[in-house]
Amino acid sequence: MIQVKMFDKEHEKDLEFAVNRFLRKLEDEDVVDIKYQVTVDVDRDEQVYCFSAMVMYKA
Repeated sequence: MIQVKMFDKEHEKDLEFAVNRFLRKLEDEDVVDIKYQVTVDVDRDEQVYCFSAMVMYKA
């Protein structure tokens, strides 16, 4: 069965750490794909970033 794990962080290094920590629990052949996205919004003259990733894996 294919499952997904979603990650959403405000800083790219936090996202990298969280995804790598999760991937350590999986075998290489169980990882199907990883989708990555960055969005930016302006809130009161401040840029707000959202870094997200979706890991698709075999369970």
